[in-house]
Amino acid sequence: MLKSILKTDSALLMSLKICGLNIIGLAGEWLTATANTNMFTYEIAPVFIVMEEILLKKMYEIIGWDESEADGIFSPGGSISNLYSVLVARYKRYPEIKTKGMAALPDIVLFVSEHSHYSVKKAAAVLGIGMDNVIAIKCDERGKMIPSELEGNILKVKRQGKVPLYVSATAGTTVYGAFDPLTNIADICQKYNLWMHVDAAWGGGLLLSRRHAHKLSGIERANSVTWNPHKLMGVPLQCSAFLVHEKGLLQACNQLCAGYLFQPDKQYDTAYDTGDKSIQCGRHVDVFKLWLMWRAKGTQGFEILINRFLELTEYLYKQLKKRKHYELVFDPELTNVCFWYIPPSLQKIPRGSERERRLHQIAPKIKARMIEEGTTMVSYQPHGNNVNFFRMVFSNSATKKSDIDFLLEEIERLGKDL
Repeated sequence: MLKSILKTDSALLMSLKICGLNIIGLAGEWLTATANTNMFTYEIAPVFIVMEEILLKKMYEIIGWDESEADGIFSPGGSISNLYSVLVARYKRYPEIKTKGMAALPDIVLFVSEHSHYSVKKAAAVLGIGMDNVIAIKCDERGKMIPSELEGNILKVKRQGKVPLYVSATAGTTVYGAFDPLTNIADICQKYNLWMHVDAAWGGGLLLSRRHAHKLSGIERANSVTWNPHKLMGVPLQCSAFLVHEKGLLQACNQLCAGYLFQPDKQYDTAYDTGDKSIQCGRHVDVFKLWLMWRAKGTQGFEILINRFLELTEYLYKQLKKRKHYELVFDPELTNVCFWYIPPSLQKIPRGSERERRLHQIAPKIKARMIEEGTTMVSYQPHGNNVNFFRMVFSNSATKKSDIDFLLEEIERLGKDL
C-alpha cells in the first residue's frame, strides 16, 4: 500500500489543501535552513526581520488597514494564529490576566460559526477559557453564520451574567469554503463591543484577486485576521500570519523583557527585536520563502494563480452538472467543490433513509479503492445532515483540467459496481 500511495501524482491530491511544490519557495526554504537562524532579535536575523516587516505592511494594506496602526507576526500555522487572536482579545479587555490569571476574570464567552475550524475551541482549552464557553452559531444551508443567531446568543449570554468577548468569523470554511457575512458580523461586534477576528487562513488569498476579493468585504473592520500564504498562495509549509489592527497590543500582551535578549540600550532601534511579540522564544524563519515568491511573481502573479484555481473550480462544477452520476451539495464559492457520486445501483432508488444509508457508504469505498490502486486521492466526509460526500479542493498549481477529467473517470470506474 505504501508503494501505491507514494506513486500517486501530487497534482491529483486535490482534497486536503495540499499546494504542491513551488520551486522558488523551495529555494527560499533551502536558504532559510542554510542560514539556520532565529527570529527573536534583529542582531541575529536582520534581513529576515526587515523582510517580515515589509510583508506584514503589505498584508495590512491589502486588508485595508493603515500600516502605522497595525501589527503582526508570522506564526507556526493557522491554529496558532487563531490562538493569538483569543490571547490578544482577552488581554485587550482584561490586561490583568497576564499577572493574576483566569481567577481574576468573570466568565468570558467566545462565539464561532458551527462550520468554523476547531482551532478556536482548542485555543479556549489551552488558554483556560474552556470549550464549554465557546458557542457555535448556527449557519444557513450554504454554511454561512447567521447574524441574527449571533446577536441572539450574545444577548442570551449577557442575561446569564457572562461576558461576551470575541467572535471568530470565517472567510473560507474548511469543508464548504463558505464566507461568513463579515459586514453584518462587524456591525454586531461594534454594537456589543466584542472583538472581531476573521479566520481567513483558507480564503485570505482571494484578497489578491480583483475578481474575487469582494467575497471578503468587511474584513477591514476586523480587530484581527489569520491569513495562511501556505494555502491558496502556494507557499511551502508552513507560512501563517497573525495580523492585529492595534499597534503595540501584541507586544504588551506577550512581552517579558528577558534581560539576556532584549536589552533596551542596544545600538539599534529595539523595535526590530520582535521576539517579545511572540509566545515563543525560538521562532523559525517562515517569511523568506514568501518574500522570494512575492518578488518573483509579484501581486499580479499571485492573482493569476488564484484566479486559475477558481477557473478549475468552475470547470469541475460544469462537468459535474453535465454528468448524470453526480449530484452537487451546493454551488461552490471558493475552490471547495462538494459532491456525491450516485452509482447505477442507486439511480432509481427514491430519496429517503434507505438511499441515504447506502449513499453514505459509497465515497469511503471508492476512496479505499483509489488508495489501493495509487492513481489519485480525494477527501470525503459527512457534514451536518449530509451523508458522506467527496470534497475537491484546488490549491495545487500543477493541477490541470485533464486531471479533473481523469479523477471523475476514476470515480466512475471504481464505483460503477457499488
